[in-house]
Amino acid sequence: MYFSGTEEIAVDHAAPQRGVISTVAFGRAAAPRGAPLDIVRMLDILIALVVLIFLFPAMVVVALAIKAQDGGPVFFRQTRVGYAGRTFTCWKFRTMVVDAEARLKALLEQSPAARLEWAADQKLRDDPRITWLGDYLRKSSLDELPQILNVLKGEMSLVGPRPIVLNEVEKYGRWFRHYCAVRPGVTGLWQISGRNDVSYDKRVAFDVAFARSQSVGLYLRILIATVPAVLMRNGSY
Repeated sequence: MYFSGTEEIAVDHAAPQRGVISTVAFGRAAAPRGAPLDIVRMLDILIALVVLIFLFPAMVVVALAIKAQDGGPVFFRQTRVGYAGRTFTCWKFRTMVVDAEARLKALLEQSPAARLEWAADQKLRDDPRITWLGDYLRKSSLDELPQILNVLKGEMSLVGPRPIVLNEVEKYGRWFRHYCAVRPGVTGLWQISGRNDVSYDKRVAFDVAFARSQSVGLYLRILIATVPAVLMRNGSY
């Protein structure tokens, strides 16, 4: 089954620094089932605080290493789509060269194969923009650690769909309403099922399945399964 659509996407920029993607064309947002969301939120805050306390020294080391590498910014920030279609700033450790956007544009203009790969998954298996340190951070998932701050702010959950950028919304078609029914996550079904080795259609299917089946039990099972997934580094690039 292919999850694609051509519905129009409207962004409301009336609120300062925050857009809201209209889900009218996609239908009413799917209501999550299972345990109340406030229990998941409580677990998010508790676990995120523990992770932040124990891994803060490692985060400082990573930040210093990135700065020492090329003198560029430590963090990479990007607008992503969150719960109820609201946009937010997602934080990561920078894993690419400083002029990454310019290099991507040049590569896509020069390489038909790269254009096809990027259009399909918004990823490049052999991405020339990634630094040597960034390659390690991605494969170890350490680049995701700043998203703990997004979790504490309530913009993300520890478990949920991978947060998407605005130009990925149309790939969800009528299934976008399910994505909007839950907070995007630091980890999720996609991350423990092969990550970048999974097709985009299957990624959407995972997000829909999660939104329909959300529960504390599923939340905890995904968190536990994330540990071996990170250690094995399957689909990490």
